[in-house]
Amino acid sequence: MTDVLIDEAPVLTRVEGRVGRITLNRPKAIHALTEEMCRLMTEALLAWKDDAGVEAVILDHAGERGFCAGGDIRMIAESGKTDAAEAKAFFKTEYRLNHLLYVYPKPVVAFVDGIVMGGGVGISDPARYRVATERTTYAMPETGIGLFPDVGGGWFLPRMPGQTGVWLALTGARLKAAECLSLGIATHFVESAKLDAVKAAIVAEPGCIADILADAGGDAGPSKLEPHRADIDRLFAHDAMEAIFAALEADGSEWAAKELAGLKTKSPQSMKVSLRQMRVGATLGSFAENMAMEYRLGGRVVRSHDFQEGVRAVIVDKDNAPKWSPAELAGVDEAMVDAFFAPLPTDEEWTPLPGVG
Repeated sequence: MTDVLIDEAPVLTRVEGRVGRITLNRPKAIHALTEEMCRLMTEALLAWKDDAGVEAVILDHAGERGFCAGGDIRMIAESGKTDAAEAKAFFKTEYRLNHLLYVYPKPVVAFVDGIVMGGGVGISDPARYRVATERTTYAMPETGIGLFPDVGGGWFLPRMPGQTGVWLALTGARLKAAECLSLGIATHFVESAKLDAVKAAIVAEPGCIADILADAGGDAGPSKLEPHRADIDRLFAHDAMEAIFAALEADGSEWAAKELAGLKTKSPQSMKVSLRQMRVGATLGSFAENMAMEYRLGGRVVRSHDFQEGVRAVIVDKDNAPKWSPAELAGVDEAMVDAFFAPLPTDEEWTPLPGVG
């Protein structure tokens, strides 16, 4: 049982023993990230980074609805209707937090209990220890709202086994704990009823995190993804969305038909941008390079028709009937995709926090 914290701050930071504690505290919004939340987390992590009295960091959430459902999509969409200045400011701060977590010199333990999507993935994937429970639901569903899997998706997803990360990026598939463990998304499985005791044990002995998590670990069960791993690796290995569609159609299996039907509901523009992001991200030499690429994408994609339409259909009106433009893959040419990836003026490019990594 996770305690509901009554403090009204959207992120609670404190030191308990020799452990820094960061608790997301917007339970009614399933802890959707705002720029303020990212700033508060960054300030705490920077304060603890060189503090000899802090040996490790625990990242968790208040309430029981989930860890983090993503970012503040409504704000991003409103900003994208104009010059996207507010959205870009949010991305800059959020991506700097993602990078800080990735290079952080002390162990971070993220307890991804419940929903973990989008921005929640961005702050948990970089953690050294990622603890799933029977309530975990993990996804990067951005192609369904005209976006792309940012917050480090271009780094983490193509580095998952085979083509599973590409499949996740394009389909927005939802995974439970067993699948997260099989793909390396989660490092440990602990039943939710044991979380408070596990956190207390880490606070008492921060030098024994691995042993504590191993001792508390349970059986998440078999991965439902395993029967389809070979199919995913074969059918999603192509570098063009048209080729992936053709391979799924030619396969003829019930599973492939279901995957194809799901992809046909996604934004053609988002799928092509996301597939390019996966292939480019796989070749990059550093996490920072990836975040710079995603910052270029973010500031442009949020101003696109498909993102505005996706947010309208899924988040605002909730009719779940977006009208994509272009409506078909053939309408999204290479020049359109190239434009999203083009470098920014030097003084507008994303950079890590000064002195970090």
